[in-house]
Amino acid sequence: MESHRVELYIYDLSMGLAAQWSSVLTGTTIAGIWHTSIMVYGREYFFGSHGIESCNPGKTALGAPKETKYLGETQVPYSVFIDYIAGLAHSTFSAKSYDLLDHNCNNFSEEIAHFLCDRSIPQYILNLPNEVLNLNLGVAIKALVEQLESSARPIEEEQQRFSRENSPDLSREIEETRYNNFLAEQRRKTLKEKLAKRERKRDRKRKKILASGGILPEELEEVTMADTESSLNGTTDASPSDQVLAMEEEERKAEEEKKKSRDPPVVYKDFIDVKEEFDSLLGLIDGKLTAEEKKSTEELQQYMMGDEGSWALGEGFLEFISRLLNDKQFSVEVRVKILNILAMAGLKDDIILLLHSDRKDHVLMNYAYDIDRLSKEEQEALALFVANLFESLSSSEWLLYISEWPFNNQQISNIRVTTKVAVHCLLSDNPDLQDRGSAIIYNLASKEVKTVVFDDLAVEITMAILQFFNQKPSEEQLFRCMKALARFTEVSRQEVPQLIQMIGPDPNTFKGTSERVDVFIEKISPKIR
Repeated sequence: MESHRVELYIYDLSMGLAAQWSSVLTGTTIAGIWHTSIMVYGREYFFGSHGIESCNPGKTALGAPKETKYLGETQVPYSVFIDYIAGLAHSTFSAKSYDLLDHNCNNFSEEIAHFLCDRSIPQYILNLPNEVLNLNLGVAIKALVEQLESSARPIEEEQQRFSRENSPDLSREIEETRYNNFLAEQRRKTLKEKLAKRERKRDRKRKKILASGGILPEELEEVTMADTESSLNGTTDASPSDQVLAMEEEERKAEEEKKKSRDPPVVYKDFIDVKEEFDSLLGLIDGKLTAEEKKSTEELQQYMMGDEGSWALGEGFLEFISRLLNDKQFSVEVRVKILNILAMAGLKDDIILLLHSDRKDHVLMNYAYDIDRLSKEEQEALALFVANLFESLSSSEWLLYISEWPFNNQQISNIRVTTKVAVHCLLSDNPDLQDRGSAIIYNLASKEVKTVVFDDLAVEITMAILQFFNQKPSEEQLFRCMKALARFTEVSRQEVPQLIQMIGPDPNTFKGTSERVDVFIEKISPKIR
């Protein structure tokens, strides 16, 4: 996945005056009156009394930041980020929610830092409001800072404000246009570098030929021209910019072909009646919710049945989900209903917004990791949810994240949880779980990812598949698992073939089941001989 650098811009609203005069006036030194913003995707994002705004980096009236702090890299797609920002602008970080001490630019930077790369901003910045309030001149300083805050505004005409009057679609369109232009420029720079590298390679080739004395200068020119024609598809008189555009077009076509060649995932689209499931859920939880949780049910209804985007899900939505999944006051049926609804939400492209907002608490994946402790009904609903997340590229990639966090005295990650769910379901004696487990494994094997992602897991999944083969699977399940096995023999070229040989059964045992199964058996067989 493409990574983007995330930086924290730190400004001193007092321009150094706080450090100079605070000890004289208050007896306590304040290093600065801190204002922060997040720089990512070539733009600077911040929050103030006018709501969420963005501008080109360093283009506020504050000038250049006092300090720039590297926070990390994010793999969050730009379009997902803009949807997320638009949602915040209509809820948690609307202009009217701004409060200098309790809900300010630094709280916004903390929120975005966690969303993008699961990092926090420095604690001394977050502690600043308490330091100010504890001073004798706290009220006066607060009034001063409120005046200074107005200077943290964009000075450029094309500033973008994410306010209520701007719809998410319009915000996204404006920002995506800017970012696409930024990306195009970056791609051109990269392609120019490639072109220059290619020219240097040709120069070395020409010098080597001349040094060998085996070719005349005029013959060298013919070789050079032929080489150039080959590299530029016959456009020998193309300008450097034309050459770059031609190379860029080749890369674009290659990317399109890659998308076209993606195998359709196995998902369950018409499995649940969302309205019926939602109405049943409301009946089961009636009278047991707080006012905030009731609001979350309304947001869920808007998202699933009202054609609203996932930005409609408020800040407390995951806490609501966490309570339904973990509070034993609720019945198993409640957990099954909400999981089934989330499984249908998994088919939506923008479900990734909800998934990324769970990067801090890992509500969904922590619950999924305990699949072996859940009831049969919960396991079935959970497997449905995981399988359906493979519908879109962004959510399927989220399932393969390798970043770890501690849970029950061990380190787990998204891909380890996904693998555990798949293996557990496949080896179950429940036909529905077996079907969904084979679907997840098929979807895993269909992903075009770096082999390093599967290095540690190919063996585990292979052992589960071989064990499952002893249960005489259906043709559909056999096809899914045989495809996965063929993929893993490519990923782990020694261990997986050795396991197949040692444990069995030999894939050739199933030869003749169907033509499509035979295709993968033929791919596996030469590698285990």
